[in-house]
Amino acid sequence: MSVFDELKWRGLLYDATEGVEQHLAERSVTLYIGFDPTAASLHVGSLLQILALARMQRDGHSPIALVGGGTGMIGDPSGKNEERQLMSVEEVERNCEGIRSQLERFLDFETKKNPARLVNNGEWLNTVPLVDFLREVGKYFTVNYMLAKESVQRRLSSEEGLSYAEFSYMLFQSYDFVVLNDRYGCTLQMGGSDQWGNITAGAELLRKVRQKKAHGIVGPLVTNASGAKFGKSESGNVWLDAELTSPYRFYQFWLNCEDADVVRYLKYFTWLDQEAIAELTAAHEAAPQKREAHRRLAREVTAMVHGETLADRAVRSSEVLFGGELADLETSEILDIFGEVPSTTLPRSEIDGEGLALADLLVSTGLVSSKGAARRLIRDGGAYVNNHRIGDERATVGTDDFLDGAVLVLRQGQKKYHLVTLRGADDV
Repeated sequence: MSVFDELKWRGLLYDATEGVEQHLAERSVTLYIGFDPTAASLHVGSLLQILALARMQRDGHSPIALVGGGTGMIGDPSGKNEERQLMSVEEVERNCEGIRSQLERFLDFETKKNPARLVNNGEWLNTVPLVDFLREVGKYFTVNYMLAKESVQRRLSSEEGLSYAEFSYMLFQSYDFVVLNDRYGCTLQMGGSDQWGNITAGAELLRKVRQKKAHGIVGPLVTNASGAKFGKSESGNVWLDAELTSPYRFYQFWLNCEDADVVRYLKYFTWLDQEAIAELTAAHEAAPQKREAHRRLAREVTAMVHGETLADRAVRSSEVLFGGELADLETSEILDIFGEVPSTTLPRSEIDGEGLALADLLVSTGLVSSKGAARRLIRDGGAYVNNHRIGDERATVGTDDFLDGAVLVLRQGQKKYHLVTLRGADDV
């Protein structure tokens, strides 16, 4: 299967310029995708484009990841309802560095055959004189042409309107295409469907100023089954940086996707082939409650972004919620897993010595309403400490029961959890 056919099969081909399929089939092509440095980390919404570069490289083409050190100073109005806050030069440069380190996980910059490149358009956009830019680029764009673009029309009809700076963004991105063609022979730009106007404008500029043919391919904008924007959880953006979104929460994001989305996401965001996805599709349709497709999706994407070791830990952490072993997890992971359940902090003095009766702890944390109810819960086998069932009504909890001397997990029945921490303990 050609890479063009693979994009079609995966549902990643929203639109393309005429002749691009033949262009890809005839030669090794140099292509680029731009990444906006609005934060120090990319999020899962960028993953589709990162994988597009990686798929092209695996097919023998040469990808360029263009970090917008120049365009990021303005902000792309495409798909935005209002103008973004302008960032300082220092913020943009810092964000570019963070993005660069993340892209290196997916692209091969060392191969001699078709190495990936990281390029910052601040190299030329932040230094070109305004008059020179208007003479070399601006004269090739009519205002009528720019006003006709869908992204511009949408903003002009909004209450917020469109600033001149944002209106000029199309010129900057088009100039990128020309510079990348001059320097690296780049003839293809890819992006999301909201970039179609910018991409075709760049191809048109290249035709006018260099008399060269250029192409564009855009993929779909990803939403979930309910039409909501992809890439956010209840706590906000799902980042690729493990410091901003832990591997456990990253895994949970994919695990909890809607049934109607899981097969589509397997095609979009994994390297699994047609046969493997067909098998997972059949399993999902036959027994969706087993969530086999969801688990495979979450495992594949987490391993791809964070590595096999952290993916394995994320899987084990997820199993904790269903009674899995807690002892091999770090305190930070336990706090992450149970970060949204009710919690209580106890002074160490209440636990030192002979410890605290489990029945009393169940009452003080609110898991049960009375000591009598606590004893019945223990007697009936419904009380758990660190996911181990406790059957002795006279059981006590001591400092040795706290994992890393810091945290303890109480559970009533199968799903009602409560986290207990010791005041002053490390990492709490």
